[in-house]
Amino acid sequence: MLLLFQATATQLADSTQIVADKLMEEAIANADGLDKLSLITQQLVDFGIRAGERILIATLVFIVGRFLISMLNRFVGRLMDRRKVDISIKTFVKSLVNILLTILLIISVVGALGVETTSFAALLASAGVAVGMALSGNLQNFAGGLIVLLFKPYKVGDWIESQGVSGTVKEIQIFHTILTTGDNKVIYIPNGAMSSGVVTNYNTQTTRRVEWIVGVDYGEDYNKVQQIVRDILTADKRILTDPQYMVDFPSFFKVLKVAFYYLIEIKITG
Repeated sequence: MLLLFQATATQLADSTQIVADKLMEEAIANADGLDKLSLITQQLVDFGIRAGERILIATLVFIVGRFLISMLNRFVGRLMDRRKVDISIKTFVKSLVNILLTILLIISVVGALGVETTSFAALLASAGVAVGMALSGNLQNFAGGLIVLLFKPYKVGDWIESQGVSGTVKEIQIFHTILTTGDNKVIYIPNGAMSSGVVTNYNTQTTRRVEWIVGVDYGEDYNKVQQIVRDILTADKRILTDPQYMVDFPSFFKVLKVAFYYLIEIKITG
């Protein structure tokens, strides 16, 4: 719609301007002295008016374009909500649609300013090759985001550990995965590293194994300490009896090794 409006307005203005320029050139060629100066001044005034018209049209195209982009973004969001699309895919698609529509809007505004869009598109294509080589890492991150969404090693709401950090997945964007750590820090990890590196997901299983090392002073009743720990584990309903927990002393009587499985709460998001 924006491209059609811009093309119609530009074609009308260009056809009118060609005729006016030819008439003005003939008048300047036939005039002399003050008449020529007056005609040149008139031509400059006309140029300023035309430039103002193009700027006004470009501004109108930008305002209408931003409004349409906002409407389309809300429409895409509601459509994915009705179809119950996974929130990881939802954030990725909304980010991608917003970037693509913004690029189209920029091309429309440039065309409304009088720049030939075909030449501008060719310039973008040639510049895209150079930019693509310079931003090869970001292209890798984009491909990594697609891989993450396709194979789903993690999703929004999962607690994961990767690249030396751990936290809850807040968003999966085009180029980055956003984590929120336990101390409320926000970490951006490139999707390329997430798709090719090691990712530990703590939310895919309903149980988790924990090992404790409990220090015991010399001279204490080790059997009594062992029995107290067993009673605590038995009383806690979250701790599973199958597989059976283990409470044992190593070969030296100074520490008590405790290992058990317990149920964890899995939050379903999306």
